[in-house]
Amino acid sequence: MTKTTRETRRKKRIRTRLVHAGRLPFEQHGFVNTPIYRGSTVLFADTAELVAYRAPYVYGTKGTPTTTALESAWSEIAGAADAVLAPSGLAAIALALLTAAKAGDHILVADSAYRPARVFCDGVLKRLGVDTQYYDPLIGAGIANLIRPTTSAILTESPGSQSLEIQDIPAIAAAARARGVCVILDNTWATPLFFPPHERGADLAVEAGTKYLSGHSDLLLGLVSANEQWRSKLRATFDAFAMCPGADDVFLALRGLRTMELRLREAERAGLALAQWLERREEVACVLHPALPSHPGHDIWKRDFLGSTGLFSIILKPVSREAVAAFLDGLELFGLGYSFGGFESLVIPFDCASYRTATRWAPGGPALRFSVGLEDIEDLKDDLDAGLARLRAVG
Repeated sequence: MTKTTRETRRKKRIRTRLVHAGRLPFEQHGFVNTPIYRGSTVLFADTAELVAYRAPYVYGTKGTPTTTALESAWSEIAGAADAVLAPSGLAAIALALLTAAKAGDHILVADSAYRPARVFCDGVLKRLGVDTQYYDPLIGAGIANLIRPTTSAILTESPGSQSLEIQDIPAIAAAARARGVCVILDNTWATPLFFPPHERGADLAVEAGTKYLSGHSDLLLGLVSANEQWRSKLRATFDAFAMCPGADDVFLALRGLRTMELRLREAERAGLALAQWLERREEVACVLHPALPSHPGHDIWKRDFLGSTGLFSIILKPVSREAVAAFLDGLELFGLGYSFGGFESLVIPFDCASYRTATRWAPGGPALRFSVGLEDIEDLKDDLDAGLARLRAVG
């Protein structure tokens, strides 16, 4: 078997690249998967090597062959110059923000951003002297009017993790680049497979590997990839924090990487089918799925994205809280849980009105977010059909 390289894999299709990226079997005695390296201490051959740090690995927090395999694979898939790992998606967001911002800086954050990211900005970053301003995610090139001399970063997320607004990332990136501002993109919904972050203008791209990379709801992981301009700054911040995930989680993420495209395509198919089915239901006021022509951001989605995933939201017509509870509590196949991207389907009710400051959330009815798993789509429809019957009965 001839060894593949990053250069030769560039000519291959994404499914092939996912199978081979980050793997060096013949450096691991021929075993297909990189083993789990658990460890802190690394021994050096002699004093000269120890003093000069002349070794591929010098300490566990700096990395192991297991973490290198995932970093290498992810930077290749994301089209990045480098990538680092973190213990969770939120930790990855924090790492990216701390790479770009310092005391006295001003940052811009999409009003639709992941709520824990807002908590980090309004809490930790505020204590460190960083001023956060939230902006309308639909602002596009108009972001230029909000950039100050002290603005160092713009945190984007497209689509928003609950309300699913699509941002014009290339337009935002162009405005930021003209002023020397770092663009950070939370790309968890699409992954690099459906939205190549650095090709679209992001300097730093964040991924909650907990979601689609894992695919099995059994690990916590974050990743941050960087373009050439930001790679050394990102690596320096990572090294300063020693923000390293556990070896077993990294191994599981590598395993998930190999099948991610297959799972994403199934999530796309099932998610869109269920969204279309819900759009026809009389109990539903609207469906927030970017791949539907009815979505306000559909044209930008169609221009910039290569696919859609299994996460979307719906707005029900006005009903009581008791009716919503009857709908949700009796579901057999949709678990109630705060995540997405796993093999099992999930649903949560949400109301982001209390944590919007630049925009107003007033959908006109209860909002639900669905993550479609790998169950048979007809069984999922039957489960929701029975749930909507309970909703109508309570009213």
